[in-house]
Amino acid sequence: MTHSGGTSNSIVAKGEQNVMSDKWYTRPVLFVADIDRTVDFYVKQLGFTQAWRYEDEGKAYVAQVDRHGCELIFSSQWPGKVGKGLMFISLDPGVLDALRANLEGRGVEVKDGEWGYRLMVIADPDGNELYFPYPRSLATESLTKTNSQH
Repeated sequence: MTHSGGTSNSIVAKGEQNVMSDKWYTRPVLFVADIDRTVDFYVKQLGFTQAWRYEDEGKAYVAQVDRHGCELIFSSQWPGKVGKGLMFISLDPGVLDALRANLEGRGVEVKDGEWGYRLMVIADPDGNELYFPYPRSLATESLTKTNSQH
């Protein structure tokens, strides 16, 4: 991890654990321009909780947010990679519908997308995208209706 060469660096954590087992434990890294802006969006708009952050001389360089087992790490270390992330998050249909209603109620821009089937798409402030696929039967049905109306 690169950071400015100061002496006062810190990690602020809430219940952080190193998880080691035979199961694969993954946490994708999304590259962002501003850690504070990104964490603010994911916490206030998308309902995540900040788990920890790494700071050096008061500037945040890395942070993690969590929501119902979905853990995301944000890094501002590589400016050339900012906004190029894409992640699929699969939810049960009722949960997905409730999430969409909740996010729209919070003023989050929710778009419809397509990846051979219907998606709910959310972009963070840097353009990293979260894809929420609808179940195949609903997704295919919706695409067929949409295409036949044109």
